[in-house]
Amino acid sequence: MLAVHINVSHVRRYRRRKVSPERTKNSLEYLTNEQLAVYFEEQSKSNLPTSRIELTINCKDLFTTHIIRNKTDPYCVVMMKREWQKNYKEIAHTETIKNTRNPNWTKKIHLDYNFEIIQNIRFEIRDKGLKAGDFLGRYDTQLSKLVSCYGSQTVGKLACSIDGIGYNDCGEIIIVAEEVPSSKQTAEIQLRAEKLPKAWLRSHKPFLLISRSNEDSSYSVVTNTEPVHSAKNPIWEPFSIPVGILCGGDFDRCFKIDCYNYRDDDKHKLIGTCYASLQNLKTMCLNGESRSLVNEKKQKTRPDYVPTGVLKVEKMNIFEDITFLDYIRNGTQMHFAVAIDFTASNGVYTDPKSLHYLSENRLNNYEVALKGVGDIIQQYDSTRLFPAFGFGAKLPPDQHVSFQFPLNGNPLHPYCTNIEEILKHYRDQLKAVELYGPTNFAPVINDTINIASQYQDGKHYFVLLIITDGIISDMHLTKRAIIEASKLPISIIIVGVGDADFEAMEVLDSDNIRLTVDGHTAERDIVQFVPLNNFLSKDGEYIKSQASLAAEVLIEIPDQFQSYMIWRGFKPQTDSDLPANPSSIVPTAPIAASS
Repeated sequence: MLAVHINVSHVRRYRRRKVSPERTKNSLEYLTNEQLAVYFEEQSKSNLPTSRIELTINCKDLFTTHIIRNKTDPYCVVMMKREWQKNYKEIAHTETIKNTRNPNWTKKIHLDYNFEIIQNIRFEIRDKGLKAGDFLGRYDTQLSKLVSCYGSQTVGKLACSIDGIGYNDCGEIIIVAEEVPSSKQTAEIQLRAEKLPKAWLRSHKPFLLISRSNEDSSYSVVTNTEPVHSAKNPIWEPFSIPVGILCGGDFDRCFKIDCYNYRDDDKHKLIGTCYASLQNLKTMCLNGESRSLVNEKKQKTRPDYVPTGVLKVEKMNIFEDITFLDYIRNGTQMHFAVAIDFTASNGVYTDPKSLHYLSENRLNNYEVALKGVGDIIQQYDSTRLFPAFGFGAKLPPDQHVSFQFPLNGNPLHPYCTNIEEILKHYRDQLKAVELYGPTNFAPVINDTINIASQYQDGKHYFVLLIITDGIISDMHLTKRAIIEASKLPISIIIVGVGDADFEAMEVLDSDNIRLTVDGHTAERDIVQFVPLNNFLSKDGEYIKSQASLAAEVLIEIPDQFQSYMIWRGFKPQTDSDLPANPSSIVPTAPIAASS
């Protein structure tokens, strides 16, 4: 019998849509297989109870593609598919660990577990070494099987194929599944060691590896410190870790601290180990106590073994996390603005090949983007007033080029009340203006900067949605504007429509490296670029998965929002700070149409 562990307090039930059987039957008769898959996926998401699961992944004795150094730079890609889907889809991946065949990835994979659905899950181990993306092995299972081993290790054999020959023993994968705890606390810890043994003939670079205990007495790595150059008394940099990840929210749950001497060849030398809990660390910090670092292997084999080195707690703080929802629930207002590309590269609205082609029978790409993205983001703006602009067109009556003009024709009040009104004004402007150029982003970003600079009190946050078909003409000025905007409560979503080369957009979406220009660096990553084609049906008439689009469009907004609030030291408002009618608060700064 399958034992499934679900914490009822974490199960979320979603409201069922009330659709008559006859209407559903008639509607489904005309759906393609692809549309049916999307329909049933959305129905399953809305109707079934879910629990949030966290996966910890390790591997042992990986197959290597490196003939010379016999090592790999592995990372793990996690993919899922439902029983009616043909292909697996990537949902997350771990970090890359260099030069090892026994990786202990610290990044946790979070996903929703549905009790009543078969969720096939695949783990692919890849190598970012000599050949980026080299395939090292695969393990297929079902999420229910991992959950049934709740808190214990699932060990599987990795399989791979080399030159058309299949191999079923390419190393092992070790997976631990646990429910994500509800703790909203984070531990900030700084550790130090004293009297460590001398390292003969090699440099002394000790580091710590911290692992939490599982229900089967095994341990899973949760974090590590960086090696430090120190002979005997190292002090490691402070690190922060969610209490839920470190110990599942249980301050008495044991975790293991291994002290190693770093080796470039991955053969790190164990100095010693100690065991503690968060409660232990608090006591050690308060009383100045220490714990011996014991090499358990030497202790078992050498009767005269004496531990060398002790671990101490330099600093420790436990603080409550403030989440994105804490701000939203306590009155922080989000404001959304829209800017649409009216440059000539899109093609005129009467041309069926144009991205702006207006038809009575179907939406064009811009309308699909506005409808798909707008229906999502408008739910978060309680003011229900959205400034909407166009750029890159010649305006009547004098045919002057405008880098920003209000879609509703009112420079003093360029607001629309919903996405349908934006769509109406968009169609009207296509028939009134001449598509021209250039594709300049800086004016509309600078205008958002002018507004947001007047609302730096932690009570407002601005999201600018730009929909465009191609290459930016004012890239240098756009970079400067984005760097300036990164100092303010602003996020920018860029949706690319059509088949243009959007490589420049990826530069602006600087997830890994902060945007830099003229010696100035962005304070935060504030840009999210989304290519609409990834979410369109084959004929481009509709979005295949609204949920997938929503996830991609909004995935970075909460972190960007939080990073600004934390950076500026803003906390959620209290009841006394809240206005009687929050929806009445609308930024009233004039928004002029730039030329």
